[in-house]
Amino acid sequence: MALLEDSGKPPNTLPIVGNGILFLQARQKLFSWFVKCEQQFGHETFQISVPTLPPGVVINDPRNLEYVFKNEGIFSKGDFFKRLSRDLFGNGIINVDGGLWKAQRKAGLAFLNASNLRVLTDVALPRYLDQAIKHLNEKARDGNVVDLQMIFHEITSQLMGKMAYDMEMHADDDFTTAFDYASGATTERFQNPLWFITEPFTGFRFRKALNTIRVFGLGIVDNAAKTHDKSRTAGSKSDSNSNRLDEVSGSLIQSLLEVFADDQKLISDAALNYLSAGRDTVAQALTWCTYLLMQHGLVADKIRKEAVAASGIDPRTAASTKNEINSTVFTPTSLPYTTATFYETLRLYPPIPFEIKQCEKATSLPDGTFLPEKSIVFWCTWAMNRSKIRWGDDADTFLPERWLTDDGKLITKSAAEFPVFNGGPRLCLGKRMAELLAVQVIATMVLLFEFTPAYQGERVSKSSLTLPMEGGLPCLVKSCRYDTPL
Repeated sequence: MALLEDSGKPPNTLPIVGNGILFLQARQKLFSWFVKCEQQFGHETFQISVPTLPPGVVINDPRNLEYVFKNEGIFSKGDFFKRLSRDLFGNGIINVDGGLWKAQRKAGLAFLNASNLRVLTDVALPRYLDQAIKHLNEKARDGNVVDLQMIFHEITSQLMGKMAYDMEMHADDDFTTAFDYASGATTERFQNPLWFITEPFTGFRFRKALNTIRVFGLGIVDNAAKTHDKSRTAGSKSDSNSNRLDEVSGSLIQSLLEVFADDQKLISDAALNYLSAGRDTVAQALTWCTYLLMQHGLVADKIRKEAVAASGIDPRTAASTKNEINSTVFTPTSLPYTTATFYETLRLYPPIPFEIKQCEKATSLPDGTFLPEKSIVFWCTWAMNRSKIRWGDDADTFLPERWLTDDGKLITKSAAEFPVFNGGPRLCLGKRMAELLAVQVIATMVLLFEFTPAYQGERVSKSSLTLPMEGGLPCLVKSCRYDTPL
């Protein structure tokens, strides 16, 4: 049995401070360091040392990660994670274990049932996607630069606002700005072991952002409470799309009200956690996908061909009228190549690039590494998804075909092999929603528009618990023209 302290030490480990100085660097450098460590250690577990933090290891072996996923009772969010992120997430599902987690997950499962997902894909998403298309057409006519990250964020903000909370939400409101800043500040707590010393002097904007977030969260609860007794009699139901959407609007917050009754703070925490998970990560993935497609025109061409075949439209008139395109036919089943492109984007740009668990009791990993109680287990999805051991020598290459069999069927990976959606009991509730939403948006956008960069150099992510693109994705847009057969 290998003891934790006997695990290998990564590059740039210094006496006393360990890897502490490294964690103060920009996150892109930190990503590169984790990739370098993965290349050096392969599947071998290695030690990580940061002053003021519990002892910990980094795992890259899927066997070890599967063990972590399957043993929720041993590996929890832990006091370390909760303490650093409580100001932002409170007692929401991202930041709790046990009964609170189970109750919130049950509410999420009720919201993401098959009937609600059909309304999302058939009614709500086409409505907000159509608004985005009209905006992009205006930008195309005027020749103005558009930030696609903001466009995608607006779609998911309106979608989650209406369906989950029965509220109007937008990508440029005060809450979104505050949450983005607070997410970055919370991330810096994990990187700066002395955050509790520096933050009282430098954290004024962080505290102001947290207050904005709290006020917004309580506003969600107040709005829901006012409509809690709204009658939905059988006579008021209709087959019209508008009524179908109205009937399910606010179903998540209503479920949370039923579970937690009058605990407004807890309901607010839960609502804000789901909003972050359901809105931000999908919009960010769509942004990175478009960024990659602008660099790989042949992939975009294949998506167009697949979308044209699925829609049954005449490609020569596809760009002239939105009415000819029924985006609801764009599904993961009908568009396997588009789905593969989405998954390849998630591989290279995972929405949650780092994960952390804490041992509630002593245990040993499958590779024999002994972990004492309260020790930390890290894994870097960004680095694992670039492993040449797992993905081959072309692991750094954007290649959607790696997700398809020879006859064009989508290849599935276990959560331990591809941990983008987490795993075990905490497997992402919104996985199916993300797939449905992403494929419909990607196919529609690629079919109707061509985007060219309005920026210089490589795009990187900004400091955050997720993976937003720093500076957005400024682009020039023009309507697609199909003068020759696809």
